Amino acid sequence: MANREMKLLTDEQMKAFITDGVLKLKTDFSNEFHARLIEQLDKVHAEEGNPGNNILPRIREMQKVFDHPVITGALTSVLGPDYVLHTHRHCHFNAAPDPGSWHKDSYWGYQKIRNHRPWWAMIMYFPQDTPTELGPTGVLPGSHIHETRTFLEDDVAEEVTAKGEAGTFVLIHYDIWHRSTRNTLGQPRYMLKFEFMRTTAPTVPSWDSQSREWGEDGELVPGYQALDAWNWLHGEIGGSYGSHDADPAAIHQLSEQLNGKDEPVAVEAAYELATCGDAGKTVLLEALRSEDRRASLAAAYGLTACGEAAVPDLTAALDAKQEHTVNHALFALGELRHYAASAVPAIVPLLAELPTRLRRTAADSLGLIGGASEQSVDGLIACLRDEDEQVRFTAGLSLAQLGKAAEKAIPALAEALDDENRYVRGHAVEALRYIDTAEARDILLHELIQSRWCVSTTKASTF
Repeated sequence: MANREMKLLTDEQMKAFITDGVLKLKTDFSNEFHARLIEQLDKVHAEEGNPGNNILPRIREMQKVFDHPVITGALTSVLGPDYVLHTHRHCHFNAAPDPGSWHKDSYWGYQKIRNHRPWWAMIMYFPQDTPTELGPTGVLPGSHIHETRTFLEDDVAEEVTAKGEAGTFVLIHYDIWHRSTRNTLGQPRYMLKFEFMRTTAPTVPSWDSQSREWGEDGELVPGYQALDAWNWLHGEIGGSYGSHDADPAAIHQLSEQLNGKDEPVAVEAAYELATCGDAGKTVLLEALRSEDRRASLAAAYGLTACGEAAVPDLTAALDAKQEHTVNHALFALGELRHYAASAVPAIVPLLAELPTRLRRTAADSLGLIGGASEQSVDGLIACLRDEDEQVRFTAGLSLAQLGKAAEKAIPALAEALDDENRYVRGHAVEALRYIDTAEARDILLHELIQSRWCVSTTKASTF
């Protein structure tokens, strides 16, 4: 779909997404369109059960939703023009009188370090009118940057629900806290969940950007973490490093906050320390190597905002004795993208000796660092054959991010199409699509023809 057809987000909407992690939007499909969707969903659920990952081929009209200019525009704005519609998608059915539990979605069992910057997003689409009484999804704005849940299970005053007419959807940061709310009507409520991933880091704004500065015209300026995300979405990393004088007393106070028990305060202190030049970076590096895992992780986020200046010290931290320090250093190097290219020769040899969880982070970071490094591709080929399925499916996504530079991986990706894990297979398909050579397209076409889904075949109609 051409850019002129998309309804890109405005600066105000992007700022709201950065701070809140959620936007509620609406398509303009007809009532008849949604009535057909509901009829098909009712039939499939009654006769076959939840279609799970096969919801798009099973209910083909759903694809029109993801060609709608409001949805393509919102996704392009947040994730860039080359985003992936992820292999995992699900039809959520809610008729329960009790609310669901607050949670963040997992990465299919993968305890991934969560990105504050929007590499991933989800859309939750409601094909029927969904008043509060029908149990729309509830989300807690601003909770996408917090690992811990600091609120009670019961009703939360700040909760935002996706109530609205048929065609309403919420675009959410992948890592936001959310839940199903009470369905007091007891009638069926469908929510169609789809996941999306950015494949390239931003170099310029991909929304309808009109102003580079956040705080123009007396506008309230958010915290340092939100400004880091805003700068990152404009293609800038570390732009605030050393942006103000490092007062020793202020540095000491920020250090205390970074190492304290209040996670939101610690995270914000980490991002502010990144603006304090070498003195702030020193505090972050000390916390990165501390025994306190939470302080170490907060420090890693802050170090990503230091930009290229943090790369040598993060690379040195790969020799640390504590696993969480190495894991957090790997994560931060990935977030530093091409600035961390010099770390690749140190990362790849570790793949043969790192514990499983750290190999997953390393495979993820090699894709984020990107570039045309043959060493990165060789490392990810080895990851495709790792004993751990999560290392394997992460490698597939990373190779998709490398695109044509990963051409050498085509034979290994062809092998991965026979993997026992559905996400290894799905990510291998995406990697071949983004490599996009004649050989990759031939393999991909053969695979898709062999696995073609017939929407008319059911247990009641087998031929």
